[in-house]
Amino acid sequence: MHIVSLRLQLEITDGVTLKDKRQVIRSLLDRMRRFNVSAAEVGDNDSVRYATLAAVAVANDARFLDEMMAKLADLVEGEPRVAVMSREFDFV
Repeated sequence: MHIVSLRLQLEITDGVTLKDKRQVIRSLLDRMRRFNVSAAEVGDNDSVRYATLAAVAVANDARFLDEMMAKLADLVEGEPRVAVMSREFDFV
């Protein structure tokens, strides 16, 4: 059994209010969950311009998890309303 987590620190470029931020984050989390991962906002909750998202997945094949998380990170990086400041993969 392999467990992988992905942590992304984001800057919301279109964020003027918390409502704007929530709209962007909710959209990203919904699209991330299509990859069959657990995903949530885990930091910078009160900041209008910044957010920290995390996703976790479990599978028997580490290579599959690596490829899936890379696609997931690419999905987030392709969002025009955010800039990815950092991303961290952690295998257990």
